[in-house]
Amino acid sequence: MAVLTPLGDADARAVCAAYGLPPPGRVEGVAGGSVNSNFALLSGGRRFFLRLYEERDLAGAEREAALVARLCAAGVPTPAPLQRLDGRAVALVGGKPAALLPWVEGAMRCQAGVTPADAARVGEALAQVHLAGRPGDAEPGRFEARDLAARLDRIAEGADPVHAPAVPRLRRALAEAQAARDPALPRGLTHGDLFRDNVLFGAGGELAALLDFESACEGAFAYDLMVTVLSWCFGDDLDPRLAAAMREGYERERPLTSAERAGLFAEGRFASLRFTVTRITDYALRSGATGPRVVKDWRRFEARYERLGELGAEGLARVMG
Repeated sequence: MAVLTPLGDADARAVCAAYGLPPPGRVEGVAGGSVNSNFALLSGGRRFFLRLYEERDLAGAEREAALVARLCAAGVPTPAPLQRLDGRAVALVGGKPAALLPWVEGAMRCQAGVTPADAARVGEALAQVHLAGRPGDAEPGRFEARDLAARLDRIAEGADPVHAPAVPRLRRALAEAQAARDPALPRGLTHGDLFRDNVLFGAGGELAALLDFESACEGAFAYDLMVTVLSWCFGDDLDPRLAAAMREGYERERPLTSAERAGLFAEGRFASLRFTVTRITDYALRSGATGPRVVKDWRRFEARYERLGELGAEGLARVMG
């Protein structure tokens, strides 16, 4: 359950009052996630999604809320945060920022349930995010090579008997992957975390909503595409049908440049290492009562890194179509 900070009755009533809503009838924690506390809130016969930010400060939460509102207005399928009575989008709950959003009915896809049509729709929506971004939207990224190297330092310093031995090989792989990236690839606003649990589908198979722009930042579009390919199109192996469909869907909205096509391999390798490292620091080393209760095995993304190496740039190009 992604509830790191409980929401008391008085706080729930204060949130509803700030947005001009009747007192809440029911508040329930929402499963999933690892960074923030999430709740389903029922008020006046309507259901809302309440996010309590555990790591962002008020200014950061307001920037994210403003970004999501602009993306929604630009046609990206994502719900815009509600406005408080005073015109602001973010409230404070126990000193922590909180945003209230409309509840979107929909279902997440399990890996076995992802179809080529799903993958194509996700690719289209990701391209819409990239096209809708504008100067000033994108914050600097928090998972650049130097940031990941610092996380590896922390893993090594902790001398964890399971994870510390992996640091030397991950450090070498990270340096190699970063050196292979093309810094001139087109860049702009990226989602950064468009995994299956951040997309909802309607009953008719339509894409209902993109969720969670917590990791949205400035970055290479090709990197963001490969993050999404690795999270949607990889079961025991990279599925050529899904990967090609996602690329085709993306290019229906935003064609890739020749440099981007050539750079997908390097971006995919770096993306694999990004999630290998952060899953160690954010999950494996934080398990227990104070950490995330969901299980996200870092070895699965290290396996993706190794599989891409086996495919090589030409092999990946054939898979992507």
